[in-house]
Amino acid sequence: MPKEEVPDLKVIAHMQGIRKRFPGVLANDQVDFELREGEVHALLGENGAGKSTLMNILAGLYHPDSGTINIRGKQVSFNSPQDAIKVGIGMIHQHFMLVPSQTVTENVLLGLNDPPFIINLKDYDDKIRQLGERLGLIVDPRAKIWQLTVGEQQRVEILKMLYRGTNVLIMDEPTAVLAPSEIEDLFLTLRKMTAEGKSIVFISHKLNEITEISDRVTVLRRGKVTASGINTRETTREKLAELMVGREVLFRIDKKPVKPGDVVLSVENVQAENDKNLQSLRGLSLQVRAGEIVGLAGVAGNGQSELAEVITGLRKCTAGKICIHGQDTTNQSTLTSIRQGVSHIPEDRTHVGSAPNLSITDNVIMKNYNQQPIGMGWLINSLAANRFATKLKDEYEITAPLINTPVRLLSGGNLQRVILAREISSKPKLMVAVQPTRGLDVGAIEGVQRLLMQQREAGAAVLLISEELEELLSLSDRIYIIYEGQIMGEVTDGDIRKIGLMMTGTPLDKIGKEITEEDGK
Repeated sequence: MPKEEVPDLKVIAHMQGIRKRFPGVLANDQVDFELREGEVHALLGENGAGKSTLMNILAGLYHPDSGTINIRGKQVSFNSPQDAIKVGIGMIHQHFMLVPSQTVTENVLLGLNDPPFIINLKDYDDKIRQLGERLGLIVDPRAKIWQLTVGEQQRVEILKMLYRGTNVLIMDEPTAVLAPSEIEDLFLTLRKMTAEGKSIVFISHKLNEITEISDRVTVLRRGKVTASGINTRETTREKLAELMVGREVLFRIDKKPVKPGDVVLSVENVQAENDKNLQSLRGLSLQVRAGEIVGLAGVAGNGQSELAEVITGLRKCTAGKICIHGQDTTNQSTLTSIRQGVSHIPEDRTHVGSAPNLSITDNVIMKNYNQQPIGMGWLINSLAANRFATKLKDEYEITAPLINTPVRLLSGGNLQRVILAREISSKPKLMVAVQPTRGLDVGAIEGVQRLLMQQREAGAAVLLISEELEELLSLSDRIYIIYEGQIMGEVTDGDIRKIGLMMTGTPLDKIGKEITEEDGK
């Protein structure tokens, strides 16, 4: 629960009448925003609502076209992030700004004028370790960045800002790449920071996290404020969702009863290596039948990505067997899996799921460019391709000016719709969906989940790989739990306690004993 609001909190930052336009887009339209001392203020909105733009202005990355910024009652104008840091404002971006080959301490000190030309790194190691221990940001100062988990890398970014004397910390989608346990650790850190009087701007579209961590919420929709600094305790998830998207959002999926059919996907004792040539899949087996959604739950980095790639032909397995409709497709090409009716929604929608510099039309015809009426031998029928793209743009509600718009210019939600439109229009028999709603707002999530349910009802087999446990419980008919490349067990009753134990390495056949021992303490 959010902490009790202190009534006479001092205003740290006040943005008034902020307006910012980019070519063809009015990102911020007369936006007001107020941040108080010692609070977590959530900035909520759909993808493309203008949240990041507004905070990039406060952090000195952008200059507003009009409007004013006051810090502690004094009007300021920032020409760079360095100007913002000088008055105690720092921003942690969704994609970390770290040098992988350098240590934690070296990254924290990078760009500072304070260290002398010749420095004793051990002294700075101790300072950074002490700072981290005070706020629960535990990380080895001497470790190289590439050796750290994503959660640890985020701690380094926070330490960088705190070491520079930041009192206002802006965090852009800070939980997008974190596992549930890492999110809990982050929230503990944020509470310790606000207890010391620091202020946090928490940019997000995850309503459950916002209601848990924030004191107040400001909501943006299409660049305008729809709710300004409302008390989080006095609102609901449903109301916030409506303020975000301008309509009522349903949080429960209408799941129609469907009787599963024949086995479509069979994975038998598969072994595979990751990109570092370390074993990531260790004799993994599972099945997915027609007309069912099978979820795969697990903490990030336990072999989920490698499994999806092995099934879809993007990665070779070193042992085991993969069958689709009874046909052995082990270590076959992606073209073979496509011909077997496999659709793939990859985790990385930008670099794997799409060709960013190509148009919407080019992206949606990638699976049928060589088929009539679009394919004409060596040529493409542009008229037929454009008709196909226009139909999908309307059907999947892809918001873009034109079908020849490069997909790199689309928001995350619209890019995901392009990928879904391409994959679903091929009428798949098997769909492998990896983190299909990651980074999307509540309205886009609802749309994606509805499309997955429609595939289930159409008789497709769906393997849903997600780190969102609530999503898996809502959509899946069965859930496998993966840990260090092995299946710990399968649940059909949605028992969160069992799932949690299996996610941390306890096999299903040992869970009954562990729960009994825990209850007996």
